Amino acid sequence: MTRRLPPEWAPQDGVLLTWPHPRTDWADQLPAVERTYVEIALTICRHERLLIVAFDAIHADEISKQLLSAGLSPAQFQFALAPSNDTWTRDHGPITVLQSNQPVLLNFQFNGWGNKYECNLDNAITSTLCHQGLFGGTRSEPVDLVLEGGSIESDGEGSLLLTESCLLAPDRNSCLSKSALETKFRDLLGTQRCLWLDVDPLRGDDIDGHIDTLARFCDSRSIAYVQCPDAGDEHFESMSRLEAQLQALRTPDGKVYRLVPLPWPAAKYGRDGQRLPATYANFLIINGAVLVPTYGDAADAVALATLARCFPDRGIVGIDCSTLIQQNGSLHCITMQLPAGVLNTTTALE
Repeated sequence: MTRRLPPEWAPQDGVLLTWPHPRTDWADQLPAVERTYVEIALTICRHERLLIVAFDAIHADEISKQLLSAGLSPAQFQFALAPSNDTWTRDHGPITVLQSNQPVLLNFQFNGWGNKYECNLDNAITSTLCHQGLFGGTRSEPVDLVLEGGSIESDGEGSLLLTESCLLAPDRNSCLSKSALETKFRDLLGTQRCLWLDVDPLRGDDIDGHIDTLARFCDSRSIAYVQCPDAGDEHFESMSRLEAQLQALRTPDGKVYRLVPLPWPAAKYGRDGQRLPATYANFLIINGAVLVPTYGDAADAVALATLARCFPDRGIVGIDCSTLIQQNGSLHCITMQLPAGVLNTTTALE
């Protein structure tokens, strides 16, 4: 059995979104966060299809009215109906691998980032979507292993970038050692190398330091990463350690990676006075574009320009994610790409 975890820049059928509703933690910010979701939906639908998880039929109708009012046509998006605890699709959605070049949906266990939050509804979403036929004939496979999509980063060639703070956290897979996890990833994802990083999570990150907040492959030999140049910032030591570890990594043929530092935004704080995990590493790659989180910060323009150089063949679109980080996540965290073949439909838009 030969498997491969495709990189995010591989061709996609669409993107999966679990839409906010009054039963989520977004309840007191619902109009603001829905505006952000509509902007994300508009951008995605210029390039590919959008699959939206709505709580129920009434919720789907409300979302549809918003999207149609914003200028989308009904042909550009579709709904799945499934109750949800929250909206972090990256972590409860399916992870797609290619087996003999055919997509297989891996349905890992989601336990609320180590039993921190209620998650029983979110954990059932992928199974529900499969049973509803949203993925056509694409095969799905239940996996008795806790794994969140935001905790792994693939170069598409067998290398996996990941953090010890998350994957080795005691409340995820406590019975498995690092080497045992590597064996699991080899069998399930086709991983040939695990590139472990030992770094502290960003302040406000309450899910143990997902890799997609820190360092991302832009191609198989390039990594964009968070750099903190301010020696007075509480992140300075940890981010310096991250940089040194990335500099020590080598490609499979022994060469250094092209490392691209992302700018450091000014500290952002929530209404409770706690620092929020604002990061430009939480971008989303789709067909023909890269969606980049912005925060109303002077560094936004630098981040957009930096990533434009990393993805010269894609448009760069900034999305204001100031509302999203109020719940300690950002743009990549709320989305999950669906590689080509998953939806069994032509989604390229003229």
